[in-house]
Amino acid sequence: MGRLDGKVAIVTGGGSGFGAGISLAFAGEGCKVLVCDINAAGGEATVKSDPSSLAFHKMDVTSSADWKSAISSAIEKFGRIDILVNNAGTSYINKPTVEVTEEEFQKVFDVNVKGVYLGCNAWVPQAIERGEGGVIINIASVGATRPRPGLVWYNASKGAVWNATKGLAAEYGPHQIRVNSICPLVTGTGLFSAFTGMEDTPENRKKFTSNVPMGRIGEVDDVTAACVFMASSEAKFITGVNLEVDGGRCI
Repeated sequence: MGRLDGKVAIVTGGGSGFGAGISLAFAGEGCKVLVCDINAAGGEATVKSDPSSLAFHKMDVTSSADWKSAISSAIEKFGRIDILVNNAGTSYINKPTVEVTEEEFQKVFDVNVKGVYLGCNAWVPQAIERGEGGVIINIASVGATRPRPGLVWYNASKGAVWNATKGLAAEYGPHQIRVNSICPLVTGTGLFSAFTGMEDTPENRKKFTSNVPMGRIGEVDDVTAACVFMASSEAKFITGVNLEVDGGRCI
């Protein structure tokens, strides 16, 4: 038996990086997953890895209409939705804060914060109506609590997610809806260069490990394993937690 047998999830940003990894890890544990991404090619590539458990739905997380469509699609295909993973995120390239454009600022908050707001507003009512509880997992960042120069507004957006996670957990706990966030260290995904402002090479990765007790940057499966645990019944009494998956970076 899988740890998520009989469950259904929506995973945003499922076409690459953490989202693809989470979708496949959930499927491997018996979960049906609606893989949502604005990038159709990426989302469809994820689904091809396990077409019996995964289905693709193109969506923009900043669009309330797209969220309504995704909820309807998941219920139509799989009959229910137990888990929401708000993974879709974006950043601008690490640079002096006064050089961040208004457009870059707006995009970061639209995707990273508004996307979570719209997702929760779309998912929560059907979970309450079903009356069986559920799980929301938000992908935040170690930058939510340990911000550093160059990504001030990205980190602030993840700080908003960190705070909202606790508020949502308090508000919807009586409905047996658990809300937690995962706060990863910089990881070898497509956003490495944006976060660091340099090319993703072994040499450059080493520059970001001197203050990590475990001596490396993050890996996608570090995050996917944490998400599987948080979505499973093993975490049935854990809510309002912002779990740092960072090799000790935030100590």
